[in-house]
Amino acid sequence: MIEYSNRYNPITEYNNWIEKHPKKVGKLMKIQLKMLISDIKNKESDVYYDTKKANHAIEFIENFCRNIKGKTAGNLVVLDPFQKAFIAAVFGICYKKTKLRRTKRAVLIEAKKNGKSLLASAIGLYMLIADGEGGPECYSVATQRDQAKIIWNVAKKMIKKDKDLRRYTKTLVSEISCKFNDGIFKPLASDSDTLDGLDVHFVVMDEIHQWKNGYPLYDIMYRGMDNRQQPLALITSTAGTIREDLYDMIYDEAVNILTNDGFEDKKSIFFIYELDKREEWKDFNNLIKANPGLGTIRNEQSLRDEWQRAMDNPGMYLKTFLIKNCNIRETSTESWLDLEDITNVKTFDIKKLKPRYVISGWDISSTTDLTCVSFLFRVQNDEDIYIYQHFFIPEDVAEKKIHNDKVPYDIWEKQGYVTFCPGNKIDVEFLWEWAYNFAIENDFVQIWNGFDAWGAELLMKRYRENYGESSVEEIRQVFKTLSNPMKELEADLKAKRINFNNNPVTKWCLGNTVIQQDNKGNIQPKKGYSSLKRIDGTASMLDCYITYKNHKDDYLNLI
Repeated sequence: MIEYSNRYNPITEYNNWIEKHPKKVGKLMKIQLKMLISDIKNKESDVYYDTKKANHAIEFIENFCRNIKGKTAGNLVVLDPFQKAFIAAVFGICYKKTKLRRTKRAVLIEAKKNGKSLLASAIGLYMLIADGEGGPECYSVATQRDQAKIIWNVAKKMIKKDKDLRRYTKTLVSEISCKFNDGIFKPLASDSDTLDGLDVHFVVMDEIHQWKNGYPLYDIMYRGMDNRQQPLALITSTAGTIREDLYDMIYDEAVNILTNDGFEDKKSIFFIYELDKREEWKDFNNLIKANPGLGTIRNEQSLRDEWQRAMDNPGMYLKTFLIKNCNIRETSTESWLDLEDITNVKTFDIKKLKPRYVISGWDISSTTDLTCVSFLFRVQNDEDIYIYQHFFIPEDVAEKKIHNDKVPYDIWEKQGYVTFCPGNKIDVEFLWEWAYNFAIENDFVQIWNGFDAWGAELLMKRYRENYGESSVEEIRQVFKTLSNPMKELEADLKAKRINFNNNPVTKWCLGNTVIQQDNKGNIQPKKGYSSLKRIDGTASMLDCYITYKNHKDDYLNLI
């Protein structure tokens, strides 16, 4: 029997390996591991690492679960270090007060043929047989029944190959039952009429990139776990072609939680293996970022053959290769900036810097959504470009976004970055009065002001009335106007010349921005394919920056 020491911690062991091989794992994975290690090492944390519980799950899989295909069929599973780290993060991080595990939702995204189905099946059997739960209800679900049965069938075959698993379970046509704890493991599809009233202990949702209209099924299964003390939703997938559905929703939520201040969900873990940038696919050595089992689970020569085929004939093979082997979503436009580019910890106090003249930029978007104003200014003998941003959203809309989209507008409002406007839409007069009073309070003049003219007629009128006709500039939202300034703004952000006061909403918007490109190589910002993402801070900043560039010499002479 395989047994591990009570000093064994595969999370720290895997992280140590990554620190020695930093080019073999992507940024999101590194961030997740650092978060987990910080939680279990921090003495003031509400969780601790329970070696026995983590080892128990790992040992169950390696002692009873067997491979079902290929040359190793019938042999016991040997887990890779990344798989052990994942299992340890799921089962080993527990609350100090209750001793119950913290993880309720575990997301594993990796390229094809890296052992997702086998691992999910083994975890499902553990939850059915060895988790210590009375009457555990375990389900493998998908929008189509054939997909729902894939992981369930792997679990069924594992049982057939191991005498100990056969001793404690009974396999039927569409159900596995556990003889001593009244547990069941079933495949279910969204067209089933038995979804309501489930008391879910474990659910695996496989290949969610294939799910169309997948959220209702996800929601009903997740809510079905409410009455269990320590349930688990396991979500596995590669990238795919269906946009604006469950995969995008969960992926975007993961990116927000891992990279943006204010977003938090300690009960979820996200092991996301992907290339950091699309162009990395051209170097075979980068593919391990999306294929953590390369050389052990994933056949290296097979992957190399597929890579070479895509290199030789990208028109025919590249699209599929990027999706299945690199975890690059189809139609996933290149992000404008990466996490390093938008990380700038510098802050400032506008009251202490006391700018006399500022340049503003407005993105009003819609009266029922997020609006942003930017105030740009310079200080003598200082190379930094200071940008103070403030955001507005209707109070009624904010409540829905906080609840449904998990965007922390309530936290940002308390921190002073967002103002909730009364009612269900933004009153432009309210925006004007706020900006006018803010300028008076801080004793500055909004000397030039850039606007995306759409929906801003009344606001531009107020600026003309109070600051003069020449104070208002309409910024045309076309490639010709936006392209060069956007490239210059990118350079200034990367050089850390743009001090945006470490505003988390600004950082969120910058991270959401992708590039739209015309046939001449000109670029402009775009929010991408997820309706959950907002880029209003980017649009406002760019309008402001263009206005600054148009008047740079005159402005610098003024200050």
